[in-house]
Amino acid sequence: MVDQPVPQRRTCGTKTVHERLLRNAPGYREARDMVENQAFRMSRMPEALRTGCTQIAVVVHVLYNDDSENISDEQIRSQITVLNADFRARNTDVGSVPAAFQPLVGDARLSFALASLAPDGTATDGIVRVATAKTSFSDENDDVYYTARGGSDAWDRDRYLNIWVCTLSGGLLGFAPYPGAPAAVDGVVVLNTAFGTTGTASAPFNLGRTATHEIGHWLNLIHIWGDDGSGCTGTDAVADTPDQVGPNTGTPAFPSVSCMNGPNGDMFMNYMDYVDDAAMFMFSVGQVTRMHAALDGARSLLGVSVSCGPGPDIVKPIKESPKDAPKDSLKDLIKDNFKDIIKDRPKDFTKETVFDPGPKPFFDPGPKSFGDPGPKSIFDPGPKSFGDPGPKPIFDPGPKSFLDPDPFKSVKDQVKFGALDTIDSIPWGPQVNPGVSGAIGGGLQPFVLATNAPQRPQDSGAAGQQALLLGIMVNLLKHYAYLGQSGLLDAQGMAAWQELATLYQSLTNRPGA
Repeated sequence: MVDQPVPQRRTCGTKTVHERLLRNAPGYREARDMVENQAFRMSRMPEALRTGCTQIAVVVHVLYNDDSENISDEQIRSQITVLNADFRARNTDVGSVPAAFQPLVGDARLSFALASLAPDGTATDGIVRVATAKTSFSDENDDVYYTARGGSDAWDRDRYLNIWVCTLSGGLLGFAPYPGAPAAVDGVVVLNTAFGTTGTASAPFNLGRTATHEIGHWLNLIHIWGDDGSGCTGTDAVADTPDQVGPNTGTPAFPSVSCMNGPNGDMFMNYMDYVDDAAMFMFSVGQVTRMHAALDGARSLLGVSVSCGPGPDIVKPIKESPKDAPKDSLKDLIKDNFKDIIKDRPKDFTKETVFDPGPKPFFDPGPKSFGDPGPKSIFDPGPKSFGDPGPKPIFDPGPKSFLDPDPFKSVKDQVKFGALDTIDSIPWGPQVNPGVSGAIGGGLQPFVLATNAPQRPQDSGAAGQQALLLGIMVNLLKHYAYLGQSGLLDAQGMAAWQELATLYQSLTNRPGA
């Protein structure tokens, strides 16, 4: 074994891994675009976040060249304890967050536990120990992920969080790919002397925060300064973390002002900065939203729903997502509201009946009704109209994907919400195979859409109110049609679409599908 000095400054290889995957991994760029689109939607609808707590099963791969690298069970369990505190904002040092940032401390409602069942169903302690001829591993290749290359093969990433603990070269403390990486390399790598709080864990990285930082990346968090070097143009795609000029190291004093972010300055105590373990104590509320978007999207098969109280350190992993976690916040919002409409609709409801939504109008975004033009409707993509096709397709990230190594101005420049920008270019067609979910071929839509319905009230009274409702429903049907044509609807989404189409047909007295 070649002696590796204990790093004295945090260095993370996630950006290097990300850039390498962009160059070499087929489909990674497209997968990242989908992940970022989900994150952007959730950032606009934080009320749709999953409820309750999620427990994730963990497998730790210990790679050792000599006995000193074969860390103990106790050291591994000390790391699990740290994760369970940090991701619940129950760490003992959370009170050290400056008063200015205390309201922004986020509870991710996540817990972690060593797996009790291996992929083949046999009992396990959640720890895999592999003797290797390699003296160190690097972020410049994938050796750590493969047994044949001296590493250890990953367990099913849809059931487990894989963590590799080993000796790293180049002063690295760890690295992790973002969601969207190939399954074989999808997990967290941590230096063995920066893992846990006992055994070989060495100051200033002996409090377990390296794993917290890297799991943040694994749940789609970006370094808090935006990975733009020493400029002020980068973004971590989170609104409540101040822009900062670059990484902070060591143990800064508050406030540390950069990029004109005074008086409070950098949120250097955030887990996604580069400070020492003893100086980082929080995730922000916005970062929690972003992590939940990853759990509802690319990582939706992972984890089980558990009580938010203290839990055990051992869990039986099952291939199931939390029951109360929405798969798609937009679809669930539409589906749930239309369920309420159908349930509460009067028996004698007719085309001429005034549509009474209850104490607030349907999809009321606040003090103004859904159809009110100002300042923006719930689906407004920005300066363009609701149905404007625009020059680019739905969710187009621009010439480069989000998180491209080249600097960019802001997340809004890279990810266009514009869910309906191209809607008018869709070839509306007759019903085909309404019982088939998934991608729709032939350019035809599975549910009838009466595009001759009024788009806005043309007169006052009951007719005007119904025209407004029908216009809203047409726009929602168009939104579903586009997602269906793009193959973005699962069975649940198809059912919600059918339910909406049925209600629309009943309101317009059109023949059934």
